[in-house]
Amino acid sequence: MTVQLPLKPTCRPCSLLGLLALIVAGKCSYSPEPDQQLTLPPGWLSLGRVDPEEELSLTFALRQQNLEKLSELVQAVSDPSSPRYGKYLTLEDVAELVQPSSLTLHTVQKWLLAAGARNCHSVTTQDFLTCWMSVRQAELLLSGAEFHRYVGGPADTHVVRSPRPYQLPKALAPHVDFVGGLHRFPPTSSLRQRPEPQVAGNVGLHLGVTPSVIRERYNLTAQDVGSGTTNNSQACAQFLEQYFHDSDLAEFMRLFGGNFAHQASVARVVGQQGRGRAGIEASLDVEYLMSAGANISTWVYSSPGRHESQEPFLQWLLLLSNESALPPVHTVSYGDDEDSLSSAYIQRVNTEFMKAAARGLTLLFASGDSGAGCWSVSGRHQFRPSFPASSPYVTTVGGTSFQNPFRVTSEIVDYISGGGFSNVFPRPSYQEEAVTQFLRSSPHMPPSSYFNASGRAYPDVAALSDGYWVVSNRVPIPWVSGTSASTPVFGGLLSLINEHRILSGRPPLGFLNPRLYQQHGAGLFDVIRGCHESCLNEEVQGQGFCSGPGWDPVTGWGTPNFPALLKTLINP
Repeated sequence: MTVQLPLKPTCRPCSLLGLLALIVAGKCSYSPEPDQQLTLPPGWLSLGRVDPEEELSLTFALRQQNLEKLSELVQAVSDPSSPRYGKYLTLEDVAELVQPSSLTLHTVQKWLLAAGARNCHSVTTQDFLTCWMSVRQAELLLSGAEFHRYVGGPADTHVVRSPRPYQLPKALAPHVDFVGGLHRFPPTSSLRQRPEPQVAGNVGLHLGVTPSVIRERYNLTAQDVGSGTTNNSQACAQFLEQYFHDSDLAEFMRLFGGNFAHQASVARVVGQQGRGRAGIEASLDVEYLMSAGANISTWVYSSPGRHESQEPFLQWLLLLSNESALPPVHTVSYGDDEDSLSSAYIQRVNTEFMKAAARGLTLLFASGDSGAGCWSVSGRHQFRPSFPASSPYVTTVGGTSFQNPFRVTSEIVDYISGGGFSNVFPRPSYQEEAVTQFLRSSPHMPPSSYFNASGRAYPDVAALSDGYWVVSNRVPIPWVSGTSASTPVFGGLLSLINEHRILSGRPPLGFLNPRLYQQHGAGLFDVIRGCHESCLNEEVQGQGFCSGPGWDPVTGWGTPNFPALLKTLINP
């Protein structure tokens, strides 16, 4: 929605125009967003300062209300033992609960008007406000900010960011969580194309993971597809200049989709779908979501970050806060190091996931492709958790490989599978028993100084992440690997279970974790062999955590056994 800012500010001395005058005169006190930092990723270069008259788009995250009540409602609608289970909130219900106070809305809008902001757009929940202004106005508005143009990434993407922290006037700080479009660089895909394993002979072997291999391993029959008679749907999100092409999907289904019913095209694109070359990441997401969740209407959220000051992931969150009717399942292959994000940003994004959970959305995020991760803090190595994988309000998907890479066999850990313990979020109550059991019983624990044992532990589940075939730009590409592959597969299977639930008159699964942990991973193949990678030093020698019976921070509860998982999740 477009926000009409007041036509002119009041002329009282305490007005926001007066505040802006004090800012100009250098006589205003400021409050910084905590621990802001701009970390220049490898391969990115500064092209210098931006023309002061150039236009910027900035997003202001306005302070929300009633977050404790929201948390309680999420627990109630997601817990099968609760009388409110499955009675999800509408977007309008969420808006009424969390929308900023009238004081916050009035104060921020007048502040922006005084600064010359224009073309401001809000969302249904009124807790985000995106406005246009010149660089000169933005640097005046956000003391300390200094906008530079950067170029980098595989597609030589251009972005505008501030290498310096900004500060808000202290009168504004209680009303704004953070300002988006200043510090966060677009993450690059961690998908890998691995060398083809060598094996003698080929009798009874497969030559990489395809939909038929997925369906065989996870025990899906030709009848395990969408009915085409419900309003069930599923979605994936693509960022940066990552696009899918309908022609690639058609070729993929021609090659690999002959033995199951499927839809021929994406039902809806939300956002801007560019005309550039297809990206492997976007192609993979669409092709495997639509072949695992076969014959189910599929949406693609496309947030390419067309304007250099936009943050694509933030644009996706805004879309979720502005649509009343959404697919029940969303899969996202996106992640940042927790330590690269400000606490204000990470906590607010976590609240956005809470809003989605209250509405009955299942958000699945890839766990990452760096194992436990590694970084040095004050000269000591530690594991490096990833976000949003570490959010307690999403279901995080790790990765596995076949024990024999050319046979449909039991699965072992894929050494890249992201997992570990959050340094930001405490362990949620739903996983207390499982994580305590792992910490008590695992025979291969890293030194305790490497991780925060009391943090939210992830992943929650896993699926095959090694050796996929993908069609991109009309070319079949083998041996593509990463948790970006396992995530849409698991999401597609949950969409099939939602199909059964909807046909039986039941609500979609919603936020899955409380139920998943209550049922101790029932319906999943337990992965008990293998460890993932971590710091290459003498102390841990490249080894992070190891899988074992039950839940573990490498493959979660395990990988889907579809008939058993359907039986477990169909009721109530």
